[in-house]
Amino acid sequence: MRVAADDPAETPPVDPDEAFRTLAREQLPRLVSIARRLVGDDAEDMVQESLVKAYQGFSQLRDLSAAPRWLTSILVNCCRDLVRASARHPAEIDYDDLEHFSLFRHIAYEDPYPYSDSLHLDFLDEFTAEDVRAVVRRLPLTYRVPLVLVYMEGFLTKEVAELLDVPLGTVLSRLHRGRKLFERQMWEYAEQSGLLLRKEER
Repeated sequence: MRVAADDPAETPPVDPDEAFRTLAREQLPRLVSIARRLVGDDAEDMVQESLVKAYQGFSQLRDLSAAPRWLTSILVNCCRDLVRASARHPAEIDYDDLEHFSLFRHIAYEDPYPYSDSLHLDFLDEFTAEDVRAVVRRLPLTYRVPLVLVYMEGFLTKEVAELLDVPLGTVLSRLHRGRKLFERQMWEYAEQSGLLLRKEER
């Protein structure tokens, strides 16, 4: 059966190369942003490597709506060796001291804004989006990656375990310690950046 030229059922063939270029252009800013949060200065190399691998496997992608998550998975896989290297050479952290740290209690004890009726909210309000990103960048890669993937990118812990090729229990442990480290780094960042002085200077 022939289809008339103006029949809506007739659709032009899709050029896979052009489709991938369009996808890459659309997703590039997001991938770079994720990579910078994950691996810092190695971001551009990781994005380039992930796009090469994505191009090679593009024909296997059946649902374009799944492309953003698919590309993120490839990016994380490219970063995995860096995470493993970081895990083999862990930062010197006093985990016993870390377990006893509570940002909530620390703020209450230090009372950085003595005239505040909402002390903890006022503390958090001092942080801009860039301040939060700076705190995340301070975390060791081993803890930073699962925190970014779970709390910023919406991956399930099981998915993160599969992406990093580590047991689920390892991911849960890193998330727990990562949250503790993030809280402590928030306080230290606030002290070093003068965030605790702003209220007094107003």
